[in-house]
Amino acid sequence: MVDHIYVPPAGARPKRGPFIPPLLVIPFIIYNVVAFLFLGGNPAGWNNTIFTIAMVSGTPWVVSLGDLMILGSLVLLFLELLKSTRIGTVSIVEHMLSMGLFVLLLVEFLLVGAASSTVFFILLIMALIDVVAGFTMSITSATRDMSMGGH
Repeated sequence: MVDHIYVPPAGARPKRGPFIPPLLVIPFIIYNVVAFLFLGGNPAGWNNTIFTIAMVSGTPWVVSLGDLMILGSLVLLFLELLKSTRIGTVSIVEHMLSMGLFVLLLVEFLLVGAASSTVFFILLIMALIDVVAGFTMSITSATRDMSMGGH
């Protein structure tokens, strides 16, 4: 059986996407700025009501500061998961930075009083999902590449 190997033309460089740092660092920074500057280090401040919407059922829907923080973070987690499907050297660095961000979140959650809130814990779990998904997608694509080489 003959294996076919693709050899790129001379001078051709592999196509790589741009380096994008972990997007979940944005809610991490926002959390710390809001918690320390605006809430005075009190994690209970994340329950402050931002607005209320009257529902058809008659029960008001109360949206808190923490709810908005989690909503924005979920959007960034989605983009981060899309980003983790890329392969290459840049993606390995991005996975390492995501792992570092997770460790940073974990240490802050365990040691800093202002981080002892459900909002911060959900950010921590989002960072864990990002790390696990990134490494899982990298391993899956590497396994697929290896299996295609051996038929």
